Amino acid sequence: CCVIHLSIMISRGRQRTIINLICNIKLRHIAFSLTGIIVLYSFAQYTQHNMVKMGSSITSVASTTAFNMPRIGLGTLGLNPAEAKTTINEALSLGYRLFDCAPVYFNEMDVGDAFHEASTGVPRSDVFITSKLAGPFHRPEHVEPALRKTLNDLRLGYLDLFLVHWPVAFKYVDIDGFGRGWDNEDIDDSDGGKNIDTTVSLRDTWHAMESLVDKGLVKHIGVANFPVMLLHDLLSYSRIPPAVNQVEIHPYNQQPKLLAYCNSRNITVQAYSPLGTPGFKESDEPHILSDPVLNDMAKSKGITVAQLCLQWSLQRGCSVIAKSSNLRHLEENLVVNYKNEFVTGTMQLSSDEMDKIAELDRGYRFFRPEDWWPENPVPVFH
Repeated sequence: CCVIHLSIMISRGRQRTIINLICNIKLRHIAFSLTGIIVLYSFAQYTQHNMVKMGSSITSVASTTAFNMPRIGLGTLGLNPAEAKTTINEALSLGYRLFDCAPVYFNEMDVGDAFHEASTGVPRSDVFITSKLAGPFHRPEHVEPALRKTLNDLRLGYLDLFLVHWPVAFKYVDIDGFGRGWDNEDIDDSDGGKNIDTTVSLRDTWHAMESLVDKGLVKHIGVANFPVMLLHDLLSYSRIPPAVNQVEIHPYNQQPKLLAYCNSRNITVQAYSPLGTPGFKESDEPHILSDPVLNDMAKSKGITVAQLCLQWSLQRGCSVIAKSSNLRHLEENLVVNYKNEFVTGTMQLSSDEMDKIAELDRGYRFFRPEDWWPENPVPVFH
């Protein structure tokens, strides 16, 4: 290392030029070295802050413009509270990094405890957790308290994604007296449609959602069950556009026009019920996993029908939410890894196979809100 003595007396112009040149070079080296040290120190501090075991709480996180969401997630609808700890731990161990929750699933407290007690050592920053705004909390003054209730139930400091669950508001249900969990299911009780509140504007709800990003309580916001025209209107006034539209998509309800619109507006489509809700459907409803075309195609490729349906959605550009507490099914459903890389190329569908599946579309929905709300029918999808 060369030491520069500033007390050197320069008597000739050439010597002065040489010395100035050396000084400039060395000072630049020192500046670059200091910059490198600062960058490395900042990175180390960031890594130390984020490398926390699942269960550690982070109070807030700044919003980012980049949107990197795992392509396959585990749905928690219908997840038995008694199975939550085992299922979450197994899913994390297998490589699941996206978990889809909602207060109206009435198990967020159990899912939160499972995250907190997970033994996998997966850092919180590597896990993408979604929850949703329930109908009774659409008024702007209720949006943040509803989110904070969810954060408390999930034992988290922030959400990666917060969705408006349905584009329909219900009459307010007081949550001030609740601790963690729910004593009843009033927040999901439409009373046949009588509890629908027609005086709440989606615009007001969305602006309240945007404020959650500003406060660092959520990283991204989005919607669920929004048809094209509601999306089109929302985009006209949104300061922060929706990152995701989570909708029912499977081979019997393919929604190609909605998918095309969302792609054109840079909205990620996330498919729920990609297998057709086999555990929830009525006995007289179609069974996608028994479809002969899908079964023949899956057999020819040496994969399950469930894997075929998930692969089909992924190749259409969707992310998917699949639900199971069965270890074998959990493993089978993970057709892409946590890096969003396909596990095997043998599942890739040809253009002819994609065309054959496209012919199965019949616009059939397993989730029909107008059937839930006969007293005040709101045909969301018509």
